[in-house]
Amino acid sequence: MARPEHVTGWTGWIAFAGIMLILLGLFHAVEGLVAVVNPGYYLITASGLVVNVDYVVWGWVHLALGILAVLVGIGLLSGNTVARVVGVILAAISALVNLGFVNAYPAWSALVIALDVVIIYAIIAHGREMKPAR
Repeated sequence: MARPEHVTGWTGWIAFAGIMLILLGLFHAVEGLVAVVNPGYYLITASGLVVNVDYVVWGWVHLALGILAVLVGIGLLSGNTVARVVGVILAAISALVNLGFVNAYPAWSALVIALDVVIIYAIIAHGREMKPAR
C-alpha cells in the first residue's frame, strides 16, 4: 500500500499509541516485578482473581507482556507494519490479561483496558499514516 497523499492529524494519535505502548509496557513490567518479588502485596488472594493463578505466574506474564509492548511501541513509532499488527494483538492481550487481574487492582486494570482500546483504535484506523515514505 502506498502512503496516503494527505496525512491527517491522526499521525499524532499513532505516535501517541506508540508512546502509550511503551508506557503500557513499563507499567506491565513494574506490575509484574511487584507480583514476582512480593506476591503478598495484593490484598486479594490469587483464588479471588478471575482466573485462579498464582501471583508469581501473573507477574511473569505481565513482565513478558511489558517487555514485548516496549519493543512494539518503538517499532510502531518507526512506522513498521509488523509492529502495527503485533501492537493490535498485544493491546488486545493486555486488555484480556488486565480483565483477569481486575479483582486485584480494579481502577488500574480499568485504566489500562481503556488505554488498550484507544491504542487499538488509533492503530487500526490510521496506522498506515505513520508508514515512512519510499
